This record gives sequence, structure tokens and C-alpha cells, in this order.
Amino acid sequence: MTMRQPVRAAGRLSASEVDDVLALAAAAAELDGTYPLSEDIVLRVRGDVATQGVHLLSYAGDRLAGYAFVEDAAGELVVHPQFRRQGHGSALLAAAGDGPLRFWAHGDDPGSAAFAERNGFHRARVLWQMRRSLLEPLPDVPLPDGVTVRAFNPDSDEQRWLEVNARAFAHHPEQGRWTLEDLRSREAEPWFDPAGFLLAVDIADTLLGFHWTKVHPAAGDDPAIGEIYVLGVDPGGHRRGLGAALSVAGLRHLASAGLTVSNLYVDESNAAAVALYRRLGYQVYKTDVNYQRS
Repeated sequence: MTMRQPVRAAGRLSASEVDDVLALAAAAAELDGTYPLSEDIVLRVRGDVATQGVHLLSYAGDRLAGYAFVEDAAGELVVHPQFRRQGHGSALLAAAGDGPLRFWAHGDDPGSAAFAERNGFHRARVLWQMRRSLLEPLPDVPLPDGVTVRAFNPDSDEQRWLEVNARAFAHHPEQGRWTLEDLRSREAEPWFDPAGFLLAVDIADTLLGFHWTKVHPAAGDDPAIGEIYVLGVDPGGHRRGLGAALSVAGLRHLASAGLTVSNLYVDESNAAAVALYRRLGYQVYKTDVNYQRS
């Protein structure tokens, strides 16, 4: 067995460390069938978004065996399949410190659950990935009176979108805290398309809600997938049925682009959103679990 080295902490990763972390994540995804890092963490790994968090790296000799990112007592952790059950996961948790801590596990894996329980974590939150075919008919859901849909304009819509997003997701621990840097980092991604970022506005062009779609290219056995990336309605200007109408408008946009499958992510506990998506024909496809240590 290669000797495990002390965990190293870094505020920013070097180019070679970025490559090593992404290669480790790819190796874990190949074995586990699900990618172990969220989009938000990948942006921080690459340095596309500034962070006050810390990158934790566990080595077996000179090879990266495990990686974790922690910010505001929350993060994600992954161990290379070749180095599992050798103490790297526990060493990363120890380096993250004592006290309250939350970690996402992508995929509801029994091994992750057992590891969490051994280290004093309990199952605190569940995120569902849901999917539906875009070849099946979509319901006809008209927009409320006086509301139209137009595309997002990066030159004029950024700040007011951030304000509506913050109100719509005021109680969401991740989405509601987006900054201008978070938004612009997504605008710089190859997948960003303002034509698929739909805004619902009234006659005065007041932003009432939005449906931001995202297209994932085909990979492995998966076809190209059109995602309901972020869907929100301003609670201060809520129009009955606007969420459903925006959902269908975005799905029609994706279907018109030739996509045949759509997905989305939603908290299991968000009963209203889950009910909407089930009415639109979505079914649970995969599960992510947030484990918490009090």
C-alpha cells in the first residue's frame, strides 16, 4: 500500500492540481455511474469563481487519492476508486474540522451512506434528478394575461435577474445566494445561450419570472439533454399559473431545438415544485443526498 500523506489545504489550485482533481472525479464517475462534483464546485476547482472556501487534497505517495472542497461548513468529497477504504475520506473530513458540516453525495449509494453514518453524519436533504421525454406531447398552459416571454439580455438584465432570483430562492441554501460573478461565470460557459434563458415580463418590462434552460451534449449512453436549469417566479409579483406556463415555454424551446429528453433537479421536500413537475410528466431518475453533522 502506498503511504498516505498528510492532507494539504489550498485556497487556490495550481493548473496541475486542477487537472488532477478533474481526472480523479472522472475516474470516480466512470466506476460509480454519477459525477461526484456539482457544477458549482467544478467552477471553483477551475478558478472561474472566486471563493473563501478551502480545497483539501489527500495524497497516496505523489498521487492524488482524495479531494474535498469546504466553504461555509458545506462541501463535497470524493476519493479515487483505487484508494478507497484506505483512510483518505476520513482524513479529508478530519481536515475539514470539527463542528457542524454538510456534504453532498451524488447518487444514493449505500457505501456513501455507511461512510456518513460512521463519521457521525445523518441524512438531512434529498435532491432528485427528474426526467421526461420531449417526444411526448406537452400540455397547453397559456401565460397569464398581460405577460409575455422574451430572451435574456446580458447587457441589461443581469442585476434585476439577480434580485428576482434572490427573492424567488430566499430560503434555498445555494441558489438564493448567487452573485454577479456566479451569473457571469455561467454566461462564459460554452453551453450558455441567451435564447434559451426565457424571461416573463409585463407590459412595463417588469421581470416576473424566468426559465433558464441548459443543453448537455450527448455523452456515453445518454443523448443530448435539455435541462430546466433554473425556474423561478418573483413572489412579490406572482401571477397564478406563471410557473407552469414558463415550464412549458422552456420545454417547447428545447423540443424545437431537436432535443428528445429533458431533466431537472428539485428538492424532494419541495412539494409544490415536485407536484408541478409530476403534472408535466417528470419521473425521478437519480437521487443526491446531503449528509449533515450537527
